[in-house]
Amino acid sequence: MLKVHNLALLAGLITAVSAQAEEGFRQHEAHVHGVVEMNIAQDADALLVEITSPGMDVVGFEHPPQTAQEHQALDQATALLEQADNLITINTEAGCTLEHSDVRQTAHHHEHEDEHEHHDHDHAAHESEHHHDHDEDADHNEEHHHDGDEHEHGTHTAFSIQYTYTCRDSGKLDHLSTQWFSHFPRTHEIHANVFTDRQQTAIKLNPDQTNVSL
Repeated sequence: MLKVHNLALLAGLITAVSAQAEEGFRQHEAHVHGVVEMNIAQDADALLVEITSPGMDVVGFEHPPQTAQEHQALDQATALLEQADNLITINTEAGCTLEHSDVRQTAHHHEHEDEHEHHDHDHAAHESEHHHDHDEDADHNEEHHHDGDEHEHGTHTAFSIQYTYTCRDSGKLDHLSTQWFSHFPRTHEIHANVFTDRQQTAIKLNPDQTNVSL
């Protein structure tokens, strides 16, 4: 179990790292396919690995699942992501044990594209000679945003994954590697930010370079 002291420190790390991950991910835009953010934070015997990925990289679509096949793809991906050993390997000398994993899916709405959809709807309404007042158009259009095509254009999903470890001998914690590219080949680059007792650095990973020095 994590010591109370390190739990408090790790809580602060999670807050700081999550904020940086979200800011970095906004800079790359969540709908840019193939680019994933990874943050690695270590303090004493506590280690946090956080990954933020576009939904397209993980499941092959960016809208909430609508078909049985899409629901199955999401369930399979979530089950895989919840098992940290599938994606992260830490050098064994450090004796790190997974304490907690958390997988979340979030949706990002893009207003300019939503406005475009409003325009398309109004144009179609005009052509079909259906007359509604402004509020009725807004309500009707909002209902249509549940359609798959409009989710493709106006809503982009992302996955946020956190793995929390306790390391028996953090002094021997010197590297980890990721198998992300093997499981999710749509990703071509991972931007990794490293915060440890010894360094703060940023590196880029790719299918031929999957190791992170700590």
